[in-house]
Amino acid sequence: MNGPDLATGLAAELSAELSAELDVRLAAADERLRTAYPGEPTGRHPVHTVYVPADRYTPDTVRTWGEQARAALAAHGRTAEEFADALGLPPGTAAEVYDLVLAKLEREPVEDLRIDFEDGYGDRPDAEEDAAARAAAKALASGDGTPFCGIRFKSFEAPTRRRGLRTLAIFLEALGPPPGGFVVTLPKVTSVEQVEAMTLAAERLEAAHGLPHGSLRFEIQVETPQAIMGVDGVSPLAPMIHASAGRCTGLHYGTYDYSAALGVSAAHQSVEHPVADHAKAVMRVAAAGTGVRVCDGSTNVLPVGDGDTVRAAWRLHARLVRRALEDGVHQGWDLHPAQLPSRYAAVYAFFREGLPGAAARLRGYLERRESGFLDEPATARAMAGFLARGLDCGAVGEAELRDLTGVTPAELRAVRGGPSCAS
Repeated sequence: MNGPDLATGLAAELSAELSAELDVRLAAADERLRTAYPGEPTGRHPVHTVYVPADRYTPDTVRTWGEQARAALAAHGRTAEEFADALGLPPGTAAEVYDLVLAKLEREPVEDLRIDFEDGYGDRPDAEEDAAARAAAKALASGDGTPFCGIRFKSFEAPTRRRGLRTLAIFLEALGPPPGGFVVTLPKVTSVEQVEAMTLAAERLEAAHGLPHGSLRFEIQVETPQAIMGVDGVSPLAPMIHASAGRCTGLHYGTYDYSAALGVSAAHQSVEHPVADHAKAVMRVAAAGTGVRVCDGSTNVLPVGDGDTVRAAWRLHARLVRRALEDGVHQGWDLHPAQLPSRYAAVYAFFREGLPGAAARLRGYLERRESGFLDEPATARAMAGFLARGLDCGAVGEAELRDLTGVTPAELRAVRGGPSCAS
């Protein structure tokens, strides 16, 4: 064996021995990474969550919201040009999305519905809330369905813990088998222990109602300073996610409770205030790679009143939705039917404007052609995720997706769900 061959043989032997040793040394870390960070979720992601107070929810709520949204559009955005002026959209973009918004409001006005027994409902006598929980459950079982749904009950803070659990238990008993996409929202979370308690409660409720183990999933509402920084000066958000035993599906930002707790005056409370940006940045880092999604908060500036007031509220809402999308937050709260036109217009404009570039880059990557970009696998997965979200919400059609990318929706989702850092 000559010199170079000998060196190569020694290097191969050394690397093999060292690799075997490192495999043993890093086995626990590898397993922790695999289980704690399974990768980004690949299923449909709702573009919003609509909150409806429990005493106002009926089997017709979704249909009524759609009718009221279309009425607002007919009154204040009768044409694509008028809608463009109202929302501050480029005329070409408005022309492209206007009919899509109309169709969405007719076909599926609400993607994710949350029946609210917390701040939106308030404190009521036990008998009244018991009755409201039963009525809401029966209405959900018999009413117009949405792809995603659930309830928000009162928090696990000591003063409201018993009432929250009682409402959840009564609701589940009256509901029967929950519909697909069902999730509950745990508000005002202040400790990892509350998440552990919610996980225990979910297990017990599943057993009591004959539900499959792990089927009762929940969101953590981030609206207290203690959820962002604990008493030890460390954020508990990541431990909260991992304490849920895989049941946590989302982190939802609570705009007004959080801002008020940090001393922000009412006039300046907003999802774009610096304290909100900081909280959502922490949420996104904690959730990255875990399969847990981050949801933006709401704006309480509602599009009601005269034409100028409605158009100003629409423009604000559309700008905030677009801002969140550009920041990588693809879901937010809506509180009023007239917010649906501006929500879908902003969402559709974002996807329609980004469609040609994302499709061309993804096609170039998949076909290994020159595209002007040196994209990596992670970027390809991000582009596939962008296109899949546009497809899911109705901004992108299946036929045009195939024409632009050369792949089917199933192939697109396969790219989106490719290897992650945890695989």
